[in-house]
Amino acid sequence: MTNIIEVKNLTKKFGDFTAVNDISFNVGTGEIFAFLWPNGAGKTTTIKILTTLLHPSTGKVSVNWFCPFSQKNQVRRSIGIVFQDPSLDDELTAYENMMFHAVLYGVKKSIAKQRISDLMHLVELWDRKNDLVKTFSGWMKRRLEIARGLIHHPKILFLDEPTIGLDPQTRNFLWWYITQLNKQENMTIFLTTHYMEEAEKIANRIAIIDHGKIVSIWTSQELKQKTSTDSLEEAFLKLTGSTIREEQSSGKDHMRMRHKLWNRR
Repeated sequence: MTNIIEVKNLTKKFGDFTAVNDISFNVGTGEIFAFLWPNGAGKTTTIKILTTLLHPSTGKVSVNWFCPFSQKNQVRRSIGIVFQDPSLDDELTAYENMMFHAVLYGVKKSIAKQRISDLMHLVELWDRKNDLVKTFSGWMKRRLEIARGLIHHPKILFLDEPTIGLDPQTRNFLWWYITQLNKQENMTIFLTTHYMEEAEKIANRIAIIDHGKIVSIWTSQELKQKTSTDSLEEAFLKLTGSTIREEQSSGKDHMRMRHKLWNRR
């Protein structure tokens, strides 16, 4: 298996605070790779670097064999991303949000129309295609964001806590569809989640990041075996501790800039 994502000795500092501390890992083409983390661990910073929204302090990164810093456009054409926070335009209709994204990615209009229809039927929003997004509930917006992230058939799909706010039925359906995409199109999935059962159910490998460092990269079964625990949650707590964490303020400040930076592409 070739690696579609390669990270080597990646470090990111904000002043005196080190958000990501000399991490290295690879993600294979067609792999479903999950990040688990406690608050303030460095997950958000890592995702922003991989998706071209932030420059590292040191280290090397390759996404679909392109550099996210010197070849941003090539990387962005290769990836789809569903942000943790809402990123839709509330003043546009659902269909307009989808078409605008298609235009940004250079999808031909004739192809985009069919693709939008297929995806909006998939997430059961076709009947609401002409409604303004500001009239949607939170879980409807999340489904629209997921459909939008798939509009250009990305080689890598980044899912940053995609199922927050979704009911169990929608979550199950979403993961069924994502695993089908992974199998049928060999699409690489880079997933972040706080739901242990999601990571255990669908991920080929799970990376646990804590205090800016990767403390393990194993399958869920290996994690339990190596920590002598019976569940992924117990393994996670054994590796990261049970102390409640708060997000670092520097990371949050940069989060506020994320969508502005993305929309400047």
